[in-house]
Amino acid sequence: MLGLPLALDQGTCRIYRVAESAFLGFCTKADAPRPEGIILTLVTDDVDAWHASLLDKGIAIEQAPAHNPRFGIYHCFLRDPNGYRIEIQRFEDPRWKG
Repeated sequence: MLGLPLALDQGTCRIYRVAESAFLGFCTKADAPRPEGIILTLVTDDVDAWHASLLDKGIAIEQAPAHNPRFGIYHCFLRDPNGYRIEIQRFEDPRWKG
């Protein structure tokens, strides 16, 4: 859905490359908790590019990119096919050293 390259497919677990030395893994489990209350956050410098790319793929966006002054971020939200909420954000807080 996000277009990340698959680094390793272990059947019930799939590991995706996020950056040169950063990976994100997803595993399925029959008795996994419900998605309510869980948010997966991806941090990037270019929220707008991710937003445009997802729209081009026909992915429904739950909340368009917007500034959140309370947390000093710029972010958007969508849902993955299993109902989990995904946030794509950029830190605008000057203390962020990412």
